Amino acid sequence: MRIPMTVSDFLDRAELGFSSSTGVVDEPDQPAPPVPGLTYGRFAERVRAWQAGFDALGVGEGERVAVVSHNSARMLELLFAVPMSGRICVPVNFRLKPEEIDYVVRQSGASVLLVDPEVDGELSGVKARHRFVLGERTESDLMRFGVEPRPWSRPDEDATATINYTSGTTARPKGVQLTHRNIWVNGLTFGLHTRAWEGDVYMHTLPMFHCNGWGMPYVMAGLGVKQVVLRKVDGAEILRRVAEHGVTLMCGAPAVWNLVLDAAASWQGEIPGRDRVRVVCAGAPPPTRMIQRMDEELGWEFTQIYGLTETSPLLTMNRTRPADAGLPAEERARNLSRAGVPALGVKLKVSGSGEVLARSNVVLDGYWEKPEETAAALEGGWFHTGDGGTIDDSDGSLTISDRKKDVIITGGENVSSIEVEDTIFSHPAVAEVAVIGVPHEKWGETIKALVVLAPGASATEAEIIAYCKERVARYKAPTSVEFRDAIPRTATGKIQKFKLREPYWSGLEREIN
Repeated sequence: MRIPMTVSDFLDRAELGFSSSTGVVDEPDQPAPPVPGLTYGRFAERVRAWQAGFDALGVGEGERVAVVSHNSARMLELLFAVPMSGRICVPVNFRLKPEEIDYVVRQSGASVLLVDPEVDGELSGVKARHRFVLGERTESDLMRFGVEPRPWSRPDEDATATINYTSGTTARPKGVQLTHRNIWVNGLTFGLHTRAWEGDVYMHTLPMFHCNGWGMPYVMAGLGVKQVVLRKVDGAEILRRVAEHGVTLMCGAPAVWNLVLDAAASWQGEIPGRDRVRVVCAGAPPPTRMIQRMDEELGWEFTQIYGLTETSPLLTMNRTRPADAGLPAEERARNLSRAGVPALGVKLKVSGSGEVLARSNVVLDGYWEKPEETAAALEGGWFHTGDGGTIDDSDGSLTISDRKKDVIITGGENVSSIEVEDTIFSHPAVAEVAVIGVPHEKWGETIKALVVLAPGASATEAEIIAYCKERVARYKAPTSVEFRDAIPRTATGKIQKFKLREPYWSGLEREIN
């Protein structure tokens, strides 16, 4: 017997086995009224109301529904409602500039656009055939309560469920097509490796637009786990909600846990969640010292994973093994700084050039309407991660050593260095520019621009940074600018960025912090 594995499976089990249990605690502090009293039974009813609303609009199977939103219960509902009905959900990074979001909406061909009230004004020029602002108006104008939605005519696990846009080595983001099968297998293995169970309480400290919240919304629903929505990351607020809701599991970039550590320094009383909370970290390899502090100062269990949007995202998992439990704290932390052992069903190898290659059921189906890029990424039947690394022969652990693609990961956000260079180069005073990532204690790495000014021109560091912030998302702007007389190039005119990075990473084992 072969039954298609689809996103519906997770919510079907939640509604069947946990209908009266609290499913979602919505963010109380948001511009739209929070969705109250979300048991999994009520959550499923609202999902069907979304689907019936899309039916009434005439949005067919395979059509794209773009969502630009902070974390919210409505965002969570749409991650289920859209793909469960055979449509394709396009979660969009709300931090992008309007023109960048407009490109994503247009390139995906989205017929429906749903935006958070906080970004509605600045996105007024971003259009789709149907456009709604999330909140009470979507409940009255779009959702159809009490109406049974049209079922997906032919459920297919190989159908695209979501298109998640990621920044690569080009300025324009690429739409990663994740199938129902990708999401299903990722959820299954993520839940297994994090030891998720019905008694957990999960908090969304990770933006849901990031690879569908790493797929955790699905597996948490399938286990009937209470999900607490956090709209904006704040260290003290995370500690408070861990105490209030009994949170046991969270995911996020190193920058998130640095904020918690900072807040813990002035926290009154015992740190909540000690010996209970499990933290999953990815987005950039975390510093050993931060991992050690998580254990010693918070008493939270630290796990590192490695993956990409193109891999749904889970490729490796690194948690302290029983055999290592008795090691000194610093040594345990050092072991946890590695990416870890391949997750169940994942095969990894390192190419002759040092690039990490992966094979798994979680690897993307392709880049939306970009066949050449898809063929290059999947050449030889392996996904080319663009990251450099090594695999330990003794235990199979992967360590990410440098980055083949010129992508800077700052605070868990991917930034294309080429995109930032293009922006700075458009400044009339700039003759040459190279953008690199340099170490940063809080954000893992941050953006530095090396600039050569045009003859007779002048510009200050502050002017260049402000110029960028006016044209790209603020997190993509450099935090420092260094003016140089020239930028060294090879005989063929290429810039060797690894040489530019060397002085800033001197003394560190890897070119990623």
